[in-house]
Amino acid sequence: MTEQKKQPWLQSPLVDGLFILSPPFLCLLAIMLFPGFFQTKDNAVSVTAWVLLILLIDVGHVWSTLFRTYFDKERLRQQKQLLLWVPVLAWLGGMLLHSLGGLVFWRVLAYLAVYHFVRQQYGFLRLYSRQEKQSQLERQIDTITVYVATIYPLLYWHLEGNRRFNWFLENDFYFLSQPGLLPLLTGMYLLVLAIYLLKEVRRVWRNKYLNLPRNLVILGTLLSWYLGIVYYNGDLIFTTFNVVSHGIPYMASVWIFGKRKYRKAGATAGLAERLAFGAAGIAFFLGLVFLLAYVEEGLWDALVWRDHESVFSLFTGLPIIEDELLLTVLVPLLALPQLTHYILDGFIWKVSREKDISASL
Repeated sequence: MTEQKKQPWLQSPLVDGLFILSPPFLCLLAIMLFPGFFQTKDNAVSVTAWVLLILLIDVGHVWSTLFRTYFDKERLRQQKQLLLWVPVLAWLGGMLLHSLGGLVFWRVLAYLAVYHFVRQQYGFLRLYSRQEKQSQLERQIDTITVYVATIYPLLYWHLEGNRRFNWFLENDFYFLSQPGLLPLLTGMYLLVLAIYLLKEVRRVWRNKYLNLPRNLVILGTLLSWYLGIVYYNGDLIFTTFNVVSHGIPYMASVWIFGKRKYRKAGATAGLAERLAFGAAGIAFFLGLVFLLAYVEEGLWDALVWRDHESVFSLFTGLPIIEDELLLTVLVPLLALPQLTHYILDGFIWKVSREKDISASL
């Protein structure tokens, strides 16, 4: 029997296409059109690029989690203990890690971030597969493919060890320096991609139907992770692919599901929900997210890094902290939005992706 031809958009072809599916392709287009800007000899990221990519998109997407957690009146009532204890325990755990050494703390945070980024791609795969009648084998092939698309470049990074970029800071990954294993891994990588392609050709031939958004998720994941980590070897290109392909779709998904939930809640919605998803809409949502991101990064820059004083002139009066004990308390506190975001993300989407969201779309 031929499957229904309707595509499984989360919002609409325009919204999904522009904000969830197209970011990795737009990144590639920008790199191809402006190679001189992205492939600089000194491998530097300009202040303007840093503000756009790190401050607004990367840190901003972290703060957008508020609208799925603490600003969600219903979820706050249902999962009050979880939302209370996660940041407390994350801060305590962060202080313990930092007491073992700053690199230990940042290494653990880096791998938490990697896990979070990888799982997001799997999440979008499942969202865009929700209407398909797939066999267990087809579902497993999809799952293996999206994980291989992300894990192979990460293994390449760890084994080859000659990348000109870091996740957070230098040596935050544990490098194995075993380039001799790369040919075997590359062969397995290509085999998985070939199997996925054959599966899709067979499925389209049988059903006369192509799941466009699911395939764009797979293709976009392949492009952004392979090109950003393996093919190119520059900080700005890696940061662009990594941040844009992750942060914009995340904020878009928060907005889509928040807006949908607000329409159902009506008069019972909380104040933040009414401001973000009601009349004020996207302006309040992005304005608050960007403001919180600016304050957070301003505190980081003034108290710890001192890398972008021109951007955070309002915070230059604060003293830089050099005492190790104070840093053990302060650094995990400043990183708490990230830590909480990584941990809570595993809870706030877990059920929704397969049940609540499927039922509401």
